[in-house]
Amino acid sequence: MKIRITILLIIITLSSAHAQQVLPIGSTAPDFTAVTAQDKTINLSEVIKNKQVVLMFYRGQWCPYCNKQMSELQDSLQYIHDLGATIIAITPEKPEEIVKTVEKSGASFDIVYDENHHIMDAYKVTFNLSKDLNAKYKAWGIDINKTNGNDDFALPVPATYIIDKNGNIKGSFFNEDYKKRMSVANILEVLKQ
Repeated sequence: MKIRITILLIIITLSSAHAQQVLPIGSTAPDFTAVTAQDKTINLSEVIKNKQVVLMFYRGQWCPYCNKQMSELQDSLQYIHDLGATIIAITPEKPEEIVKTVEKSGASFDIVYDENHHIMDAYKVTFNLSKDLNAKYKAWGIDINKTNGNDDFALPVPATYIIDKNGNIKGSFFNEDYKKRMSVANILEVLKQ
């Protein structure tokens, strides 16, 4: 009996630890309507009528890897636009924190506050920090729940999806290692396809 309970606990732990998963290439991108930090309403299905979309999820202004990626995307924004695409960034952080991201990265593309992480959930990138890891973040001066306006320690895997004008995912990058991101070169390569 103890062995069965132990096996069940291991399965539950592994299942919850890997609830995030990459959406497959060729699948339909979940549609959403959201408001940017600049009070602009974005509906994905409307945007893709005219442009491909580079949809990227980032953890927050406190994350140096996120700020670096945002800066790199901003530096290459004209190349992305020249390929008939736009960028939409999704974050669990409140608008006042998004302002800090813009200050740090110079990002001029649309950034959406994903209140209560509905978009993150639809794209299966949401995970919750453990209490121990959250305590470490707080010791570093990062209060996830305060910056996000939630009480569940939710963050996204910093994934990137490239969505074509038909609403299908034509490229993606999904890695639970927050230090690894889709390069601009790879994004441009997928956009050219």
